Amino acid sequence: MNIALIIAGGVGNRMGQDIPKQFLNVNDKPVIVYTMERFQNCDEIDVIAVVCIEGWETMLQAYANQFGIAKLKHIIPGGENGQGSIRNGIEELSKHYNEGDIVLIHDAIRPMVSGKIISDCIASVKEYGSAIVTIPCQEAMLETTDGKSTNKSYPRDNLKRTQTPQGFFLGDIAQAHKEALEKGITNSVASCTMMVELGKTIYFSPGSEKNIKLTTVDDIEIFKALLAAEKDTWLKC
Repeated sequence: MNIALIIAGGVGNRMGQDIPKQFLNVNDKPVIVYTMERFQNCDEIDVIAVVCIEGWETMLQAYANQFGIAKLKHIIPGGENGQGSIRNGIEELSKHYNEGDIVLIHDAIRPMVSGKIISDCIASVKEYGSAIVTIPCQEAMLETTDGKSTNKSYPRDNLKRTQTPQGFFLGDIAQAHKEALEKGITNSVASCTMMVELGKTIYFSPGSEKNIKLTTVDDIEIFKALLAAEKDTWLKC
């Protein structure tokens, strides 16, 4: 069983809009629908679960019905922060599925994830036990302590830019969240950073520059351009 756990529990303050960015309409379709469609159209995904911001649960289900997201089986309340939202999702999934099932944790605001990224992520979990979607760091990297200046660089070959999905066996990530709570790790920025803070080794899976995260208004414009380039032909596994 392969489960997509889509995290849509945030308000998106950096976008500066009146509604959560995952529910913004782009070309007459909400961002989160684009994201769910990617997993709906992937034959390797069996179930979609969404951790949803409070007050938008009914709207989310209505959108799923309207756009034919038949794999959506669970709508789960968000948490106090990103880690809390993921933990809520994992705890709910653990009530319904087996420890050996695979869960792909994905940002609702990454609507351009491809079928190949999803497939490669699943394959990496099967082989190594985890899969953090990453891309190479192409830019020159500089270190700074004051945010204004530097006299040090950092070798970019030693860095990876992380994306989502981030995949694990359900039992492993559930246990990791329990350990994190016991150790007082409650606000890690992503599943991969939480695992590193716990001292665990994680493995990479290939991503894409197109797998963008919609954080600012500029990102919405890039997303529109990518949609136009695809000419509405959705990638499938």
